[in-house]
This record gives sequence, structure tokens and C-alpha cells, in this order.
Amino acid sequence: MQYTDNFFFICRVPLSAEGASDVEVLDKAENTEDFPRVFSKFEELRSHAFNKDRLYSVVRADEIFVLLRTTNHKAARELAFEESRANLVTNLQHRVMQNKDENARAILRKVHEIDTQFS
Repeated sequence: MQYTDNFFFICRVPLSAEGASDVEVLDKAENTEDFPRVFSKFEELRSHAFNKDRLYSVVRADEIFVLLRTTNHKAARELAFEESRANLVTNLQHRVMQNKDENARAILRKVHEIDTQFS
């Protein structure tokens, strides 16, 4: 067994992300003592998606922010994309259903291979 250091990363995943290469690492906590700072920043970044009851709603998000713990920037980008994929699809489907957003429909079709037939 080989020990590896793990760090906390905040990643930004745009709704149009096609893969891990589109994920941006915004911040990193080098140690546990730095985690509260990073967590506060994470909560601030995603605050636009909270409703009046302070509950997070992925359909209100303009972009997805992910806080995770892993070994390096590359792994953080890959993990962030995989973890956010379901939320991306949900958000985009909501945009198609509610706003007839053709850009969201195109992203669903091209990136996620989901054809939406919402009227």
C-alpha cells in the first residue's frame, strides 16, 4: 500500500462542459486546518442557487461547483465532472422544459447523448 496525500479542491463545472478538460479548479486546501476557508468559499460560490429557505437547488445553478477530496488537480477535474454529470443533465433538462432553451437541448444531445422531446 502506498500512501498519497489528499487535498480538498473546489471545482467549477460549466453547464456546457463536455469533459474533465472543461472543469476549472478554483481553490485547494493544503491541509485540514485550511478546510474551513475553502468550505466557506465553496458555500459562497454556490449561494446563487439557494432558494429563500436556504436550500440548494441544482436547477437554479448557473454553473455547478463541487467540493471534493483527492490527490491532484487532474484527478479533481475528472472526479468533479463525473460527480456533476447527473446535476448537469437535470439542470439542462429543466432549462429545456421551462424555458424551451435550444442551447440546453443541443448540449444534452451533443454532450450527454440525450434527446429531449419536452413540449
